[in-house]
Amino acid sequence: MDLATYTAAERAIDRLMARQTALADKCRADDTGGEVGVVPRLHVDDGIGQCCADQGRDLSRVHPRDSRRYHAQMPAHSPPRASDDQLLATARRTLEIETVALHRVQSALDGAFVRACQLILACQGRVVVTGMGKSGHIARKIAATLASTGTPAFFLHPAEASHGDIGMITRADVVLALSNSGETAELLPLLPQIKRLGVPLIALSGRRDSTLANAADAALDGAVDQEACPHNLAPTASTTAALALGDALAVALLEARGFTADDFARSHPGGALGRALLLHVADVMRSGEALPRVTPDTPLAKGLLEMSRKGLGMTAVTDADGRVLGIFTDGDLRRALDARIDLHAASMREVMTSGGHRIGPQELAASAARLMEKHQITGLLVVDEQQKLVGALNVHDLMRAGVV
Repeated sequence: MDLATYTAAERAIDRLMARQTALADKCRADDTGGEVGVVPRLHVDDGIGQCCADQGRDLSRVHPRDSRRYHAQMPAHSPPRASDDQLLATARRTLEIETVALHRVQSALDGAFVRACQLILACQGRVVVTGMGKSGHIARKIAATLASTGTPAFFLHPAEASHGDIGMITRADVVLALSNSGETAELLPLLPQIKRLGVPLIALSGRRDSTLANAADAALDGAVDQEACPHNLAPTASTTAALALGDALAVALLEARGFTADDFARSHPGGALGRALLLHVADVMRSGEALPRVTPDTPLAKGLLEMSRKGLGMTAVTDADGRVLGIFTDGDLRRALDARIDLHAASMREVMTSGGHRIGPQELAASAARLMEKHQITGLLVVDEQQKLVGALNVHDLMRAGVV
């Protein structure tokens, strides 16, 4: 080791630390209310380095000496507590303002709405719905509603559109743009490209004299007198109005297309809604050997055995051609026991309920559930057009299928 070099370096470090200590003492004298830590900065062109304190560049740290005393002196800010009546009054006022907004939008409906519907009905592609911020959230919901009711649609984020996603729009499409001001900075740059493609533009705006509305082939009036926000700033009544106009468009188009419940079911195959709309009685009923059936002359005792084997809590009573004459259920059994009927001597004809509630195999399973609920029964016989027995089901079958 070169001792001369080592000794020189040691002296340089001592001088550096002495400067730092002196500067820290001076800062403490200038500001008795805080502790100052000085961060040394080494300059390459000074060789070993030079210490400096650069408060302008946040290289010093000032901390209160007594943080507890500091926080104790801070004013306490507790949020004001509203009474129950005030909260309810605010809610009622909000709903009243939004109700007035909906009435205003309803009264403003005119030929522009008809024109918008015609443009969408004539569309060979999809409806591209776009909007920014809160209007973007509403636009997403409108696109989803249109798509589920027979009008192919999707949401396009306007900011992403300016960075390549505008390529999603084809000449066969229609654009529905939402902007309360009609001057949304992210939307306006899209207008020239939409025009170059020759794509019809529908505007849903709160200002009919806006840039967006003036560029549109159909401008829907979504103006409201005021927002529900007490500062008249947060989009509330205006977004409610836009959402309602979107629903009005979807329903008008749905009816114009003759969109049926079956069409709706095909768009909603999953979940309880899909099961209720897609499942038919034939999909859940029991048939073939699982069907309980007896003739009118079958002894009651044998009828009970048939009920027990098939586990439906009932049995159909049919003639020789398979046409249903009646039904025998647990309720009929209780009534027979109350009447002290001989189980071995009585025939099914004597104890059955003539006719009984029935349903066709092509009816919706949800209809079977409603029929059971209406008549407070737990099972149904399934018959064809000639009233011949083709199946049977009970409430447990509907539960397994997820219909109830």
